[in-house]
Amino acid sequence: MKRASAWLAALAFAGAVHAADEDRDLDLIPRTAPGAPQQAPTRDHDAGNRRLYVENAFMLASRRDDLLVPAPSPLPPRWRERLFADARAEWTLGPNALLAYSGRLNLGAGEDSGSHGRGNAAHDWREGYLTLQPRPRDYLDIGRVNVKSGVALGFNPTDFFKARAVVDPLTADPRTLREDRLGTLMIRGQRVGEGGSLSAAYAPKVADPAPPGDQPGRGLRTLFDRTNASDRWLVKASAPLGAGMDPEVLLHHEDGRWKAGLNVAQAVGQSAVVYLEWAGGRRRGIVDEALAFARRTGTIPPSAPDVIDQGGDERFRTQLALGASYTTEAKLTFNVEYHYNGAGLSRRDWGRWFAAGESAPAASPVTRTLWLVRSYAAERQEPLQRHAVFVRADWVDFLVPRLVLTGFVLADAGDGSALLQLQADYAHSDTWSLGVLASGTTGGRRSSFGSLPQAASILFRATRYF
Repeated sequence: MKRASAWLAALAFAGAVHAADEDRDLDLIPRTAPGAPQQAPTRDHDAGNRRLYVENAFMLASRRDDLLVPAPSPLPPRWRERLFADARAEWTLGPNALLAYSGRLNLGAGEDSGSHGRGNAAHDWREGYLTLQPRPRDYLDIGRVNVKSGVALGFNPTDFFKARAVVDPLTADPRTLREDRLGTLMIRGQRVGEGGSLSAAYAPKVADPAPPGDQPGRGLRTLFDRTNASDRWLVKASAPLGAGMDPEVLLHHEDGRWKAGLNVAQAVGQSAVVYLEWAGGRRRGIVDEALAFARRTGTIPPSAPDVIDQGGDERFRTQLALGASYTTEAKLTFNVEYHYNGAGLSRRDWGRWFAAGESAPAASPVTRTLWLVRSYAAERQEPLQRHAVFVRADWVDFLVPRLVLTGFVLADAGDGSALLQLQADYAHSDTWSLGVLASGTTGGRRSSFGSLPQAASILFRATRYF
């Protein structure tokens, strides 16, 4: 209580700003044009903003049957049917107050629905918070907020609140996951002035962490065991340096460890932007972190031996996303990024991962532990690859008006394997949208993407906006 009271006093001094000013560097990078299907609306705290749509999505998928390290059950379903209602709304309560809500009601069925926990209705509460404006340029947010940081598209090292926030996604597109994920219960304050901005956020621990790979259940899913399983602090500051550059510096604290971050974006002419996102702090390798987390949550016994490790040493490790974007007159935008994860697996680590599970059956503790590491990384939206290349293209009005084509490739720079996704969305009218999404993975049996159990999938969807 003393710590919370002190923090509230600090917020009263610093003030707060709404999310529309949160990622000014990010806004420099060209995105899909406004009005494209499935585009998240821009929050406007000066007027009410609402969006409601109902979507039906049907997916077919294929599996690999020649995995060197067999995947334990439950395996990814070969078909899924989902119907959901998605709502985002803001209500102005007065000249200095606003209430916001975001959530999704899911109805689903699929192969082996029972073991996946997806055969019944569930409501995911993404956001719900009150925004107050005690003074001009000062804002205070209280509640569940989706705080986003970072300037890159494929991997965001400084997006410290992304870990475990994505639930049951329909796509692998990092940009969509960034918008549709769960928010974090917090109190956030920020002030924006002529010389820059300063913000602070505190997210308290309200539940013990859920085990890695745990499938959410049914009903009203608050899922605080994912978003609020530890005490976290985040401080962000930015200041204009001239020539359109407003770098942002971040400081994050969780579980007794500090991380620093930096976001920089710079326009080059009228059509190009270069950007950099960096984070660093003391930590262990992702394999060692995954095993420690599994023991902490009781997923594996405390005395269980390490079937694989990365040395167990804790040292300063960095993560980086370096990229550039270019937009043509034909409404085609390209993004190219290089990703580095100092906590990821080296080629030697990958070799040990395959060697540890190559002769083990799917139901063995060894195999389950090896795949638990990959589940842990996926839930944290952190790449297992040490080095990766990300290429993305967005084409508005492709061939015909109101047709948006989006595709990306995420490639492991070490083994050449890749994740590919191509998506087409057609806005038939202001109320109806049709879309198709195809994805797949390529690579050898000993590659990072070629060793995944799901080889390819295709998803069809129809959306009705209200």
